[in-house]
Amino acid sequence: MNELIKPTKPITKRAFHKTQGFTLVELMVSLSVGLVIFAGVMSVFVGMRTTTAQTSSYGELQENGRFAISVLTDDLLRQNFWGDLSGTLSQSTLISIPAQPGNNCTGEGVNNATFPQATGPFRTLWGQTIVAGALNPLGCFSMPANTRTMVGSDVIQLKRVIANPVAAPTAGNYYLTSNLASAAIFAAGDAVPTIDNSRLWQYQHHVYYVREVSAGNDFVPVLIQGRLANFSMNFAPVIDGIERIRFMYGVDTDIDPTAAGYGIVDAYISADNMTQQLWDNAGGTRVLAVQVFVLARSIRPDNKYTNKNSYQLGDDLPFTPEDNYRRLLFSSTVTLYNNSVESW
Repeated sequence: MNELIKPTKPITKRAFHKTQGFTLVELMVSLSVGLVIFAGVMSVFVGMRTTTAQTSSYGELQENGRFAISVLTDDLLRQNFWGDLSGTLSQSTLISIPAQPGNNCTGEGVNNATFPQATGPFRTLWGQTIVAGALNPLGCFSMPANTRTMVGSDVIQLKRVIANPVAAPTAGNYYLTSNLASAAIFAAGDAVPTIDNSRLWQYQHHVYYVREVSAGNDFVPVLIQGRLANFSMNFAPVIDGIERIRFMYGVDTDIDPTAAGYGIVDAYISADNMTQQLWDNAGGTRVLAVQVFVLARSIRPDNKYTNKNSYQLGDDLPFTPEDNYRRLLFSSTVTLYNNSVESW
């Protein structure tokens, strides 16, 4: 028996309408909603990207500034340290002194070279604010092409021995051998002077200043350190993004050791206001502390940011840059323990 074939359901007008696509109005509404959502997402993305860039920039400033402060304060803490020698270093306490090193850094004063001389007190600490027309005040700065010394920043030099004694000299370095009463400075390769019950310490002369290095159409500020190596003063970058360093020297002007204020800082004085007597610790005055100011600057400008802040570095006039660089100011006060006593 033949199977009955059911007739197919006729396509109605209502069923046909359900298979149609979006209308033009629906498309326009959907696109409008999508654009609004996309604009919101992009706004959040741009905001997050800007915040991330700012956070990264300030993080870099924090790292650079803290490292620079650490290097300067650690060096200043050990300024005027002469191993086992009791008292200050001078030619009268030395049984031998080598010739001055190559590219010798000689600051202001009659006895401000790397090694002590016969005239006047030996300056183990000295500084100066760099001004236009005197960009190499110590006569030893390396001046590569496309660089310039930062005007308005300070230069500081200090002398000491490295904190830990050594067993034997290393080529290219200078050394101090000392006991409580006497000492000798000699170059590695020379015979070690004979001093009873003495130990051996590496001699160092450090200089810090800020140099600007050309980078395209701009200059990047760099903290530079000079140090003794290969029997000469050599200069190398320490860290980028340090725009200025300034120092205020804490001076005790009380001459009488029995006075109530003896051994206490009476005033903090900038480098350009320090006198010859104060630098020489002469007449009973002594430099007992140093305030350190470090201004860190971002490496690259941000054209969406204008820096209208003012930065006070010691007693200098406030610095208001009015440019597109972010900055952070760091400061620290260092007690010069080796200057606070005349002998150990």
